[in-house]
Amino acid sequence: MIGNYPTGRQKGALIPMLLYAQDEIGQITEELIDEVSKRLSVNRVEIEEVLGYYTMLHREKRGKHHVQICTNVSCMLRGGEELWEHACGKLGIGNKQTTADGSVSLEEVECIGACSWAPAILVNYDFHFNVTPESLDALIEGLRTKQ
Repeated sequence: MIGNYPTGRQKGALIPMLLYAQDEIGQITEELIDEVSKRLSVNRVEIEEVLGYYTMLHREKRGKHHVQICTNVSCMLRGGEELWEHACGKLGIGNKQTTADGSVSLEEVECIGACSWAPAILVNYDFHFNVTPESLDALIEGLRTKQ
């Protein structure tokens, strides 16, 4: 991945490296931070700053299927908050928590850039639009059978 960046600009690989590694191991670990620091010749503080800023990078292990539900204005006006409450009840977990079997984690997010199709959710990298409690139930059941 570092080779895709011009000489002197390899630090640009930081976020892609963190995202790729997170997808592989499920979280950003201390060992991962050390390895990325060494490979990119950046200090840990720079990586910690990136981790503190970008909400899509997680130190805690996420579920195999990470469900993000938007509750920002457009989604809220079209049922996003009710969808959030429904998901919490259905899964028995809250914000940034994971089901006991590790299959699904849940996160309330401010915006996923899908205001025209609200309410919207993101499952890993897949967008779902105009989500209803019924379609969310079907989606969650489908995720759990994919284990």
